This record gives sequence, C-alpha cells and structure tokens, in this order.
Amino acid sequence: MRWRRSGKGSIPGARLESLSDETALDPGTGTVASRQIAEVTLPTAEIEPLWKAESLERLARTYWSTLRRFFLGLVYVSYTETGRTVVFVHPRLSLLSFRTPEYEIEGDRGLVRWRIDRGLLVSRRGRDGSGYLQIEVARSDEPESARTRLRVEVEVANYYPALTGVSKRLYAHTQSRIHVLTCNYFLRRLLRRDLDASRTGKLRAPA
Repeated sequence: MRWRRSGKGSIPGARLESLSDETALDPGTGTVASRQIAEVTLPTAEIEPLWKAESLERLARTYWSTLRRFFLGLVYVSYTETGRTVVFVHPRLSLLSFRTPEYEIEGDRGLVRWRIDRGLLVSRRGRDGSGYLQIEVARSDEPESARTRLRVEVEVANYYPALTGVSKRLYAHTQSRIHVLTCNYFLRRLLRRDLDASRTGKLRAPA
C-alpha cells in the first residue's frame, strides 16, 4: 500500500526469474548457514544509472531499513562509528551487533559484508567476528537482447545463534523463519528501485 501511494512501481521490463532459500543448521558445530538468492532480468538501460559504488551502500542501508519496516519500528538499527546494532525497542536490548561494513567492488560484482560481533541472539562461541552477514550483487549482460541478468544473494555464514542451545526446532520456526521472510521482502524492494539513502555516505561520489 505504501508503494502504491508513493507511485513506486517495478522497474519496466524487470522479471523475477527465481527466488530460492537455502538454510541449514550444522548439528556438529551448532552454526547456521542461510542463503536467499534472487535472479532478476531487466533492460540494461535500466540498471546502468544504478550500477555504481554509491548504490551498493544504498543497498546495504535498504536491508537495514527493511528490518524496521517489517517489524513496524519495534526492531531498528543503531549506527555508530564502530558498527551497526540491531535493537529491539530499547538500545539496551541489543539483538545483534556487527562490525563496520567491508566492501568489495569489481566491474561486474559488488559485495558488502558485516562481521557478527555480539548480541542477545549470538552465543558466546560466535563473538569472534568469524560469522558474518553479506549481500552480493553480480551482473551478466546479454548484449544480443539488451538485457542484464542480476543475481542478488543475501547470506549468513558461520553464525552461532543463542537459540540453538535451547531448541533447534525453536530456532527453525522463529529466528530462521523471520530472517527468510525479511530477506524476501528486501529482495522484492529491489525490483521497485526502493533504495534508501545511505546514513554514512562513504561511497558517495563528489557533487
């Protein structure tokens, strides 16, 4: 409804070819690996104005703002010089905190990664920065049809959730399910070019 009121529509000619989810819990280590992948085809002319470093930063910001929208403001992201923190209602209720983002940018690929630091949803074993959340976008141009195929991947790797110590089934039906639904919502925002402005602007081009 918000999109309709604001007049935002899907990118003309864009098609969501596939949307898949791969989520697994390793019973041996207790780690979680989760990956949501979308493949989109669209006219190359539509992606060219967006294919720049600043858009990758805006993409990252859009992921965090999606959390706030999805949870009606009860869950939001707090920004500091040293990282990002997912907060529930009050700043003292830190669900997940991440270190500052790492960017990898090449000609046909862009990636932003946040290393998991701590939080109520992270077990003690997972507070060394080895686990991470990342978003990767890769493009493959098809000159003969003047179209581009985008592969957008949201991945959580080597994550030690605190809930697995209570019940693996509880984790599967709560935190894991919420992450999948949020990612699906986020991926569909991309089709509408519904990208939020960056809070830091580190990759913004000079005026």
